[in-house]
Amino acid sequence: MSDADWWRDAVIYQVYVRSFADSDGDGTGDLEGVRSRLGYLKELGVDALWFTPWYDSPFADGGYDVADYRTIHPAFGRLADAERLIAEAAELGIRTIVDIVPNHVSDRHPWFRAALAAGPGSPERERFWFRPGRGPNGDEAPTDWVSEFQGGTWTRTTNPDGTPGDWYLHVFAPEQPDLNWNHPDVRREHEEILRFWFDRGVAGVRIDSAAQLVKDPALPEVPAHPGPGEHPHVDRDELHDIYRSWRRIADEYEGTRVLVGEVWLPDAERFAAYLRPDEMHTAFNFDFMTRAWDAGELRASIDLMLAAHAPVGAPATWVLSNHDVTRPVTRYGRADSAFAFGTKRFGTPTDQDLGTRRARAAALLSAALPGSLYLYQGDELGLPEVELPRELLQDPMHVRSGGVDPGRDGCRVPLPWRGTRPPFDFGPGQGEPWLPQPADWAGLTVEAEEADPSSMLWLYRQALRLRRRELVGGVGVLGRAARDAFAWADAGDGILAFTRGPHFTNLSNLSGRPVELPPHTRILLSSSPLEHGMLPPDSTVWLRT
Repeated sequence: MSDADWWRDAVIYQVYVRSFADSDGDGTGDLEGVRSRLGYLKELGVDALWFTPWYDSPFADGGYDVADYRTIHPAFGRLADAERLIAEAAELGIRTIVDIVPNHVSDRHPWFRAALAAGPGSPERERFWFRPGRGPNGDEAPTDWVSEFQGGTWTRTTNPDGTPGDWYLHVFAPEQPDLNWNHPDVRREHEEILRFWFDRGVAGVRIDSAAQLVKDPALPEVPAHPGPGEHPHVDRDELHDIYRSWRRIADEYEGTRVLVGEVWLPDAERFAAYLRPDEMHTAFNFDFMTRAWDAGELRASIDLMLAAHAPVGAPATWVLSNHDVTRPVTRYGRADSAFAFGTKRFGTPTDQDLGTRRARAAALLSAALPGSLYLYQGDELGLPEVELPRELLQDPMHVRSGGVDPGRDGCRVPLPWRGTRPPFDFGPGQGEPWLPQPADWAGLTVEAEEADPSSMLWLYRQALRLRRRELVGGVGVLGRAARDAFAWADAGDGILAFTRGPHFTNLSNLSGRPVELPPHTRILLSSSPLEHGMLPPDSTVWLRT
């Protein structure tokens, strides 16, 4: 826990609290449930836990509509529970990262309720983006911007006398009004929020929608092909001053308190600008996560990300999934194994066996790359995406798509811990979890997989132990510089082969045919059994060389 550079190669486990473990039987996961499973997380071998928002919220968007950053959602527990969880995890050598959502707040937030009550032209409304509508009667939205959740980005208010009023901006759902980051109150409040959680021992913050906070005050329409810094509400140059101020606050604290950005940008150079030494420490690598299961695609992504990070001295991050995207076991079994929100649809055929085999190979591939590794809860069990009945879906992406998009609830189904039928010990008793678990998950429980050496859980546990020993510290490592060592090896079409230092080789076979292993002294770990000494298709092996 004294390693100042822990974040450079940490294994960070994402906890979606609502679906992790339920301590009181109400069907909703909570902080006490997480605390009761810290031993499992320690055994898995993770270095930090990233918690999606655990704050008080109406849950219009899974907790990303925050009403109060200093209060825990009542279904999850109390602030004292969070403080105890942070402390007990630290005693086990596990750090805590919390989510901050600076682009917007809940429409139940005191600031927004005060803004509605104060009326047009009031100082309270200056913390948000209230504008009169266009047209003779103001009936048209101020801009034609498109929401991240589809549809428009403006909602009209009603004046106290019942007449139509101004419009307010929400780049996401109407329940998530955007903050005006030109206002000093907004900046000061978020700096105080950072200090509030750093004072309680968190080791870092993950910054949601980090490239979307600042808007062009003129509110122009989005150009057809915006150049660098020209988009009116994405990747504005003014953002960097905000994150420099946040970095100064983080650096005031003992130990390294990291800033992790959720930065979805196609331009690698613009992406890397957020990772300069006086800004964020790391950012999510969405490029790798969204690529198809194809050797050329994945190699191009690895090259792109390593090259983008090198000039700023930041480590890359490797992510296979999170609480927003289709789980790897399902996605890699589809004809189109890339991920895009626009192609996520009901009834897409999946070869589950193929997807599982590829997800195992991808787990080893990503764990062998230099940088930090993110693991979304349940992926270590090989859980598939669940296609839930439409009437049970709660995600606003589903609602605002007119029912076309299944949304993100399918990767948020509560975890199965033990037993042969739902709720699989998710909570005490037989109460229904907030989303139903498939009845055929008995073989995917923690209990079942701990007893099966061929399971995904065994693979992850072995991989994380070997990763720490071979690539981060211990046997076969030549000090800190070896952590960043990486070189491609020529192994033919469809093969991803690379070395990390003089004694470690990763070989991933995406060619469709068995391949011979290069010279080696020991097989450390393989995602699939070897066939006559050869690596079968859709498999990865780690070798000591």
